[in-house]
Amino acid sequence: MLDVETLHPRELAEADLRTWRDMAAADLAFSSPLLGPDFANAVGAVREDARVAVIRRGGETLGFLAHHRRPGAMARPIGSPLSDYHGLVSRSAAGLRAPEVLRAAELTAFRYTGLVDPFGVFGPNEHRLAHVIALGNTDAETYLEAVRAASPKKIKNWRRLDNKLEREIGEIALVGPDHSREAFDQLIAWKREQLERTGVHDFLRPEWSRNLLLDLFQRQTGPFQGLMINLYAGGQLVAGHFGVRLAGVFHPWIASTNPAFGEWSPGQIFFMRAIAAMPGLDLHRYDLGPGHDHYKGAYALSQVEIGEGTATAATVAGRVASSLDGVMALAGSRGAGPVGRLTRRMDAIASVELTMGGRMRGLVDAFANQAQRRSG
Repeated sequence: MLDVETLHPRELAEADLRTWRDMAAADLAFSSPLLGPDFANAVGAVREDARVAVIRRGGETLGFLAHHRRPGAMARPIGSPLSDYHGLVSRSAAGLRAPEVLRAAELTAFRYTGLVDPFGVFGPNEHRLAHVIALGNTDAETYLEAVRAASPKKIKNWRRLDNKLEREIGEIALVGPDHSREAFDQLIAWKREQLERTGVHDFLRPEWSRNLLLDLFQRQTGPFQGLMINLYAGGQLVAGHFGVRLAGVFHPWIASTNPAFGEWSPGQIFFMRAIAAMPGLDLHRYDLGPGHDHYKGAYALSQVEIGEGTATAATVAGRVASSLDGVMALAGSRGAGPVGRLTRRMDAIASVELTMGGRMRGLVDAFANQAQRRSG
C-alpha cells in the first residue's frame, strides 16, 4: 500500500529535498530545472496552492509529484503553463502506477501536456516532440557545423542577415548573463504584445506568474537561478531569451524580439550566437521545449518525446473523469481544429488564472478569438 503525504513545497524536510535531487540527478530524463524541488519551491513562493505528493511505501520514499490541486481534486503540473516538462520523479525500481498514486493522494485526475515519464508510470499516452540543443561531448563550433550541414540554405541566409544587421545598425553583441532590469522588462513587454497579437492566452497577466519570473531574474547565484541572454546591435536590444537554469541546463520561457528589427530576423541570428556562447556560460544543454518546430528544429539537433493526456485515479470519480476525457477526445479536443484550439485555450486559462474574474476574462477572450478566426 502506498502512503502519500501531500505538502506545500516549503514544508518539505531537508531529507526529502536531498532524496528528490538525487532521484532527478540519477536519470537524464529528469535533468530539467522544471522537475526538481528548487522549481517547486520557487512556484510555492508565489502560489499557496502549490503541492508536492511525497510517495512512500513501508517508510521508503519512492517519488515526488509536484502539482497544483484545483477544483474537483484535479491536479495540474506545478507552475503550469510555465512547466513545459513535468512528471513523477522516482527511481526505475519504484514500480509506481499513476492510478494508484492519484488515489492515495486523494486526487481525481492529473492533466499533463509535457509529461516526462521514463519509467512508464503513466502508461500509454499521446506523444509530441520537444527540441533540445545538446552539445554532449562536442564543442560549440562542431555543433554549429552540424547545424549548417543539416540546413545549409537557412543557415546561409541567417548568416547573411547577421552581417547585414551589423553593417546597417552597428556592432552585434551577445550578452549573457544579462542582469539589466530594463532589458528584462522589455522582453516581458514584447512577449505580452506577441501573445495579444497572436490570440494566445496571456500567461503573464496574473500577478503570480510575473512575480515568479521576477523572483528568478533576481536569483543570480547558485546552481538554480534565472538566466537572461540578450542580443544587441548598435547598443540596441534586438532579441533575447529569459528562463531558468540548473547547473548546465537552461530552459528559456521568454523568447522575444524587437518588432522594429523584423526584417533582419533577429531571433534567428540570436540562436547562432547563443549556441556559440554556451561553453562560456557553462551550458551543455539548451532546452527549447515543444512547439514551433519550423524554427527550433533547425538548431535543435536532438528531440525528446513528451506525453500529453490525462491520468485518472483508480476510483469511481477517476473513472468518471476518464470517460469525460474520452468523450472530449472524440469531439476533437486533442486535434488541430476549433475544438482542439478552444480546449487548449481553456486548459491554459484553468491553469494560470486563480481568480473567477481572471477565468471569466480569459473565457471571453477565448471565444472572441474563435469568432475572429471564423470570420477571417
